[in-house]
Amino acid sequence: MADTPEAVRKSIRTYLFVGAVLFAGTIATVLVATVPWLDVGHHGFDTMDAILGLAIAATKASLVAAVFMHLNHEKKAVYWIFGSGIVFVIALFALTALAKSDPILDPYFNDGAAGANSPALANPGSNG
Repeated sequence: MADTPEAVRKSIRTYLFVGAVLFAGTIATVLVATVPWLDVGHHGFDTMDAILGLAIAATKASLVAAVFMHLNHEKKAVYWIFGSGIVFVIALFALTALAKSDPILDPYFNDGAAGANSPALANPGSNG
């Protein structure tokens, strides 16, 4: 904690700087989502837009955790706990990407949209 007036001024400068960076990140997120010439990848929302949005969000979340939640001055055990949470989030994203790359083609699972051209649906009485 800040004990001297100089340390308080330094903390205020740090908080104002991080607040400005968070505000700029929010503006960047909105611009990437709405301005057509900032659209990366294919036209419309695609994987590259999701990756860019998640990168901006991860940067902002790291700043909030480090500065406003004071994780930049904590003990190593707190870093391990915070890091394990990040590892689990990355694992969940990886599982989501894996599920997206290998979709369920069961017509009863997703209202028949993916498996509408399967032979079993074309002839429901057959055992094929």
